[in-house]
Amino acid sequence: MSAQYPYLDTELVLPLLSALAAGLLIGIERGWRQRELASGSRVAGIRTFTLIGGSGAIVAIVALNISHAVAAVLLAGLLVVLVTMFLRAMNDTRSRDATTMVAALVALGLGLLGGAGYPAFAVAGAALTSFILAMRRQSHAFVARLTREEMQAIARYAVLAVAILPFLPDAQFGPYDAWNPFRLWLVVLLITGFSIAGYVANRLVGERRGTIVTAMIGGAYSSTAVTASLAQRLREGTGGPLSTGIALASAIMYLRVIALTAILAPVVTVPIFLLLGAPTLMAFAATALAWRFETGEEAASGGPRMTNKPFALLPAFVFLAAVAGASLLVNWAQAEFGEAGGGLSLFIAGSFDVDAAIVAFSALPEGAVAPRIAALALAGTVAVNMAFKTGIVLANARWRRGRTAALALLSSLILLLAILIWDFVRLFA
Repeated sequence: MSAQYPYLDTELVLPLLSALAAGLLIGIERGWRQRELASGSRVAGIRTFTLIGGSGAIVAIVALNISHAVAAVLLAGLLVVLVTMFLRAMNDTRSRDATTMVAALVALGLGLLGGAGYPAFAVAGAALTSFILAMRRQSHAFVARLTREEMQAIARYAVLAVAILPFLPDAQFGPYDAWNPFRLWLVVLLITGFSIAGYVANRLVGERRGTIVTAMIGGAYSSTAVTASLAQRLREGTGGPLSTGIALASAIMYLRVIALTAILAPVVTVPIFLLLGAPTLMAFAATALAWRFETGEEAASGGPRMTNKPFALLPAFVFLAAVAGASLLVNWAQAEFGEAGGGLSLFIAGSFDVDAAIVAFSALPEGAVAPRIAALALAGTVAVNMAFKTGIVLANARWRRGRTAALALLSSLILLLAILIWDFVRLFA
């Protein structure tokens, strides 16, 4: 069929249809936006945008199959027509709308993309463009509510995430190949990201609920990062029940360790539960006490003071330096002491990421480590992690501001250490 009727060839029809669909999607939004304007005063609507998208596809098809020169002439003519049409419309003070002109150029570009053989990207781009255009009121309201500090924070985080991270090498460098620049920079993004998430949650649902939501979500991913983020705000004396959030993130970490062990190393589930069950209950009890204490303090002081700084870079860089130092120690221990160093490195790595220790155990051959010994080692990494987070709180917030969070962490840590010592004595006595 396509040999006799080339115009039915899907290699031509699909790009053209995708370009028409792209223009139609944008045109629907623009037509709806201008629906209340008088007939004849609208700059471009559904039909015009659909034709603009289709014209882009025709230009691309001509360039690929007939002549680049002819396609260049057609494209230049289209651009002249579009610019002239919108410049005339903008002379009318009642209908000055640069967005429609830009949307028309986007529709033309998407049409060119579809005609060049990328129909999926053309339609996806049109859908995203329509969504952005439809969010006009919400985006304007969002910008109107931004403070200078928030705008600067957005710009700084964009530099960290988009202008720096993609260009860092994902390879090992330094002594013992201990440092991966790409992964280390992810630590900075993680800490600052939790700070921004907590700030946004506080703005949306209030200091109390925002901090708790951040702690719950962060505790399910990285209680260490949440602790570093909230401890920074503790030092500033702002932002709701921060000590409660730190305690809650660690309490959730206990549950996460038990659940992850049950999934990845089920043979260790019962012994790890016997070791961590009581400290888990203690952690949640300490969270409740911290909540009661902090809410009482807030009531006496007239409520929390909202911070105007979404995040600060210095605490993130301090944490980055600690992670880099620990990574160097891990690689040094493994290189210098072999298997004996592996146990040391496990505890060092566990201070930052208990999940990594669980994954490492799950990768061992079955029967390589007795379940009770494995549970003891994993629970030991939890204890090291809790001690490390206590140090983070005291280093950032000092005792005066961080004592509630530090005591909440220490309560379950002390109980966990007592259980570990008791089990160790029983196992090796």
